[in-house]
Amino acid sequence: MKLHVILTGATGMVGEGVLIEALRHPEVERVLVLTRRPSGMSHAKLKEIVVSDFYDLSNVEFELSGYNACLFCLGVSSIGMKEADYRHITYDLTMSVARTLSKLNPDMTFCYISGKGTDSTEHGRLMWARVKGKTENDLMKLPFKRVFAFRPGVLRATKGMKNTLKYYKYFAWLYPVLRILYPSGVSTLKELGLAMIHVSAYGYSESVLEVNDIVATARQ
Repeated sequence: MKLHVILTGATGMVGEGVLIEALRHPEVERVLVLTRRPSGMSHAKLKEIVVSDFYDLSNVEFELSGYNACLFCLGVSSIGMKEADYRHITYDLTMSVARTLSKLNPDMTFCYISGKGTDSTEHGRLMWARVKGKTENDLMKLPFKRVFAFRPGVLRATKGMKNTLKYYKYFAWLYPVLRILYPSGVSTLKELGLAMIHVSAYGYSESVLEVNDIVATARQ
């Protein structure tokens, strides 16, 4: 199935890595990036819409129909944030975008970047894990064709990316070691991007994909 993709978060590390794979993949026919600022990327498959307010997409709704996959990579770190602020960005924003897309594209597969350790019970000790867990749970209730939550751990950035977090270059040499010692906790951004594309095109048996699922699905 050819994919017509909406992607968010393209100016972040994860979103850029996923976008690179989407533009390369033969099953992806076109990509619409919703972004607060231009990504700086140019490609025949790519179209960008600069969005001033992700909580209200009414001004661009007419551009959002006719898509069958969303790769939702928009997010922030919880470090130093109060729970209310983190929830507003992580939960409220995601659900606002998802509700709009589910209304316009009921045959859409929605792929959400969550995180390793996300708390599906919503009652655990870690604030970020509770918020991510609630986001996963409530996304699953929306009338999409299918919703998948991806829980990556340590990620190796794709070579040549512009938005790699600065501290990653100091730990890149550790990746081969971690892959051997902790295979269930590390993957590449390439694998994450491919896994999101593959489940959008072909489905998957589980709705929540841990690192081992991500790696296995990327190789399909």
